[in-house]
Order: sequence, then C-alpha cells, then structure tokens
Amino acid sequence: MTGLDLLPPDRRRLLIAGSWQEAAGGERFDVVDPADGSVLTTVADASAGDAMDALDAAVAAQADWARTPPRERSEILRRAFERLTAQAGDFAELMSLEMGKTVAEAKGELTYGAEFFRWYAEEAVRIHGRWMQAPAGGSRLLTIKKPVGPCFFVTPWNFPLAMGTRKIAPAIAAGCTMVIKPAAQTPLTMLALAGLLADVGLPDGVLNIVTTTSAGEIGEAVMSDDRLRKVSFTGSTGVGKVLVRQSADQLLRVSMELGGNAPFVVFEDADVDAAVDGAMIAKMRNMGEACTSANRFLVHSSVATEFADKLGKRMGALTVGRGQDEGVDVGPLIDEKAVESVSQLVTDAIHDGATVVTGGTVPEGPGYFYPPTVLVDVAAESAINVEEIFGPVAAITTFETEEEAIRRANDTDYGLASYVYTRDLTRTIRVAESLDFGMVGINTGLISNPAAPFGGMKASGFGREGGFEGIEEYLETTYVALPAG
Repeated sequence: MTGLDLLPPDRRRLLIAGSWQEAAGGERFDVVDPADGSVLTTVADASAGDAMDALDAAVAAQADWARTPPRERSEILRRAFERLTAQAGDFAELMSLEMGKTVAEAKGELTYGAEFFRWYAEEAVRIHGRWMQAPAGGSRLLTIKKPVGPCFFVTPWNFPLAMGTRKIAPAIAAGCTMVIKPAAQTPLTMLALAGLLADVGLPDGVLNIVTTTSAGEIGEAVMSDDRLRKVSFTGSTGVGKVLVRQSADQLLRVSMELGGNAPFVVFEDADVDAAVDGAMIAKMRNMGEACTSANRFLVHSSVATEFADKLGKRMGALTVGRGQDEGVDVGPLIDEKAVESVSQLVTDAIHDGATVVTGGTVPEGPGYFYPPTVLVDVAAESAINVEEIFGPVAAITTFETEEEAIRRANDTDYGLASYVYTRDLTRTIRVAESLDFGMVGINTGLISNPAAPFGGMKASGFGREGGFEGIEEYLETTYVALPAG
C-alpha cells in the first residue's frame, strides 16, 4: 500500500455519521499535484446541506461520547498514534503527492502530528476540577470540567495532517464531537486520517468530514446553528476575522491560529554557523509555507556579510524538484497563485534596492516551483518585510543596536513566532521578555512541540494548541456550591 492506495475510492467521499457518502448533489472536485498540475483524483464536493447533515451527526453523538470513560477515549488515541506511526511511509507519500513537500519532510510532519495523539491520550485521563473549603467557611466549592460540545474545525493546506491532529486529539480527549472542513487543495490526508480513526474504534458521528470548494457557504451555515459550541481555525488572518465576526451571533468558543511575520534576529555575539543552521530550519521548513517560517532576517551589521554568504551557499545548494523524487530538498509551492505572490514580493524588494545572493528567478514549468532565494540590503519598508512571504525566500536587513532590533522585530501586526541568536544569557531573557510574540526560539530554528502551547497574539490570533493548555480549549467549567454539613 502506497500513496493514493492508502485512500480507497470509496473513502474519497464525505464522512457523515460513520458513513462514507457522496455529496447530496453528486458534485466532485479535482485534487491537483502541484509538481506538474495533473489531477491526482477527485473527491466529493459538499454543499451547505451536507455540512448540516454532518453537524446533525456530531450533535447526535455528543451526549454518548461525553459519557464515554476517559480511559476509553485515551485508548482510541493511543491506537491511532500507533497505527499512524506504523503507516508513516504511506501517509508521507500521500501528503507529498497532494501538497508537494518532500517525502522526508512529510515524515517529519507525521512524527509531529502523531505525537498529538500520544500526548492527548495521556491528558484524557488527567482532566480534573477541584474541591476546596470556602475561605469564609460554611460551604464547599466544587468545580467540574465538561466537554464544550460539538466543534467545527477548519484546517489549512500547508500541514494537512498535523494541523488536523492538533485539533482532533484534544477534542477526542475532552469528549467533544466535531465537523472538519479540510482545505480544498489537500483533502486526501484528512480523509485518510478519518478512515484510520474509524478503523481504530472512534464511534460513528464523533468525527465528520466535509470536503468542499464552498468553504464560505459551509462555514456560514454551520456557525449560524446554535447547537455548535466551538470553532477552531488555522489559516489567514483575513479569513479568521470573518469567522470571528460570524461566531459572535452564537457566542461560540473560538480558537484562531492565523498569519505570522516571524523575525529571525542574529546579534553580533551569535554563533553564525549555528544561526545559519537554524535559519535553514526556520526558513525552509515546508518550503517556507509555514506560519512559523522566518520571514524577516534582522542581522547585526558586524556579522551580516558572513551570515548572508553562508546562508546563500546553503540555500543555493538545495535541489528543487518533485517531492517524491530521490535527492530532492525543496518541492513545489501549493499553486500558481503562490508562485506569483512570492515572485512579486522578490521583484518589489529588488526594485526597492535589494540584491540577490542566490535564486530569484521562476523556473520554467510544469509545476509550481520557486527556487530558494536569499536577498540582502532589503529595505525595512519593503513589502517583503511587511507581508507574509510563504515561500523559500530569506530577506536580510541589518541593525546596529539591541533596542533597534527589538523595535523592528515588534514592528508588525503579527505576533506568532520569533527567533533569536545570541550567546549572552542576560540578553536572552531581556529580549524574550520584550518580544511581542506567542513563541520565542532561542538559538534554535525549530520551536513547534506537541508538549508546548502553540499560538500567538495580535493579528496572529488567540487560543493555544498543544501542551497542557490545549485541552482547556475544549472544556467548560461548572462550579457547584455545597453546604458544609
């Protein structure tokens, strides 16, 4: 079993109440291979009516699922972790086909994504409230944790497995049912994941999948129903704002993991070789198509030339090609629009005075490729320093003082991830406390960890996924007042 064989044709449909079914109107849409633009397969194209059927199923399953003993929920998650790990190669190839990333990188995502199943298998049996005597005496205070209820999840195309498990795992652990709408560009991995969960014993109706090209229509329909209790979205800030506004009528619990504009700050005392190693991870993970990707390289003027030269050599040595091919380091971007966007940002940066160290030219097709690119002398006000690049481009600007570096790092609407390289311990603490970001990586280019709270501030959203904090997003607290005797 490899690649598409992981997802039989009868599972390239909607999953509603445990049944794989076609859209009510019979519509389907193409899933495209970004390496050459060819059609991989087709999947069911859900309407708002199909989505409401999925919500009906989640609502119907909620009460029984909430009563399911935590140990049973835990064991389902543990089996899912073990099965997913055993099928790592198949899932990696499927992800590579529909999203473009290399198989090696897809295996890395699978390891990360599967870990959420294991982490929340352990957290499912540790949900607890508290019992205490009222400070004034005369009564006892009891708090109880309960599942929020039916949830609506919208997941992105760039991490089609991990962005799903990061939401699914805590929901299962907490006792919540769900309707999931994966990105239209990458629905196959989520369908395969849903099939795996069904196979390891997740009850019908707990998880329902609606693949669709009508995201707005479906989101509006589901979120206007007062039976829905929570929405969790990973994607652009613009779409996130729309969903937050829609959530207001029902006063839904909301988690938003939105855009980023991560600074990568290299101080004069940094280990430059280590900083280049970290930059390769922070910039080139997922071809730069990650909200945590290093977007702005702020490098002290005394080490800027050395850093740019070494990074340029490393980036220029990467092999671009189809993600499933041996020896390929960098796969295609997700679609033609993505290539056009990255290319325009580079063109504008050059117009503003930047110089190309390596890359910068779109190769001839087929496929949606953009070469690893390093730019120096990038103007601080250039669009490439303001907008999220979402591609394999490192834009380098220089600074002179710590105060300037912090000010410029914080000079963005976003506040998700940030990276700092320095060998000064007191500076490490000082800068970390001064940066307005939900996550700070010190002398590392990899910050995502299932045991840590993932999330941002400002226009990067609110709420946390992963860690001890992640399950709280799916729990309500009830306070019970009891007489003392």
